[in-house]
Amino acid sequence: MPADLSVVICSLNGAAGVDRCLRALAAQKDVDLQVIVVDDGSTDDTSEVAAEHGATVLRHETNGGLSAARNTGIRAATAPVVAFLDDDCEPEPEWARELIDAYEDGVLGVGGPVVPDGPANFMLGFLRRNNPLLPLEMNLAHSEKLLYRLYLYVLRQWVPEQRCDRREVYTLVGANMSFRREVIAEVGADERFRFGADELDICLRLRRQFPEGRLIVTPGSVVRHHFHGSLRDTLRRSRAYGRGGAMLYLKWPTMRPTIFPGPVLVLTLLFASVFFPVLLAVAIALPQLMYPMGLRLAVARRQPACLVDPYVRLAQETYGNIGLIQGLRRYRGFTPEPSTAVKEESPRGKTAVGSLT
Repeated sequence: MPADLSVVICSLNGAAGVDRCLRALAAQKDVDLQVIVVDDGSTDDTSEVAAEHGATVLRHETNGGLSAARNTGIRAATAPVVAFLDDDCEPEPEWARELIDAYEDGVLGVGGPVVPDGPANFMLGFLRRNNPLLPLEMNLAHSEKLLYRLYLYVLRQWVPEQRCDRREVYTLVGANMSFRREVIAEVGADERFRFGADELDICLRLRRQFPEGRLIVTPGSVVRHHFHGSLRDTLRRSRAYGRGGAMLYLKWPTMRPTIFPGPVLVLTLLFASVFFPVLLAVAIALPQLMYPMGLRLAVARRQPACLVDPYVRLAQETYGNIGLIQGLRRYRGFTPEPSTAVKEESPRGKTAVGSLT
């Protein structure tokens, strides 16, 4: 009999993380797993560690990128549902069972919360207060107009969503997502996306291919993501996400590119302060207004360190904008998706969107 769930872990030189992740998978409750580790050209002992745990090991001789590794894992999967974890993730014991139980008629994919974890320091606290691994909510589907997206952005700064309910979402998070094997095998991952925005592209193509299908998150399927507790690593990720966002925009021209307004405004004030020195004080104080949660938490929890949060947020968005500019230049020959490729037939008749039983 096939397993209940195929779990694909893609890794590049992540032997220690693979070991931790596989130990957590061995502790999963009430579920039969097929565990696949795709070693994407590692130079450490990732493959050996995975083999010691009894996982199916598939090795790329050279690094092909995250999407290529995911496709290798998809082709090897045999269970009705294929889940993806990063090598720095640690699923909680109920993770797999909660994913499977959330599938019902019409559901294409299921994800869950990704909780930042790692060494206890300021950056871990910052990431927990400003989690970068959240699904995009369904309100994004209402309009692609720039002013509406700007409205949602400002709203999130003042009224951040802290939802922990089962709900439909616009896209899932790559570190904790799963799909019915039939639909993900049909759509696959675009191997031009090596890192950053690859999961958004998968979800967008699934929505186009199966317009009546749903993507949901379930609060009980929790994964802990082990971050390097450093500002440098956080900014590196932000720039990579920016480059991925550029690829996404070039591929889906109807989508607006993600340009963060805060860094542009602060940079403008800094230049203007050369002629009007009073604007220097405005530029220094403005992040507290643009990202007010830091000040709010500093007062409510009596944690002065939270006052630094707005400046880290500003640095993140600055690197995101830099990555976007780099990506627009690097990938300017990117082939866009044809706008007429949406299927007209209803997917309800497809077994891939129906029951797992």
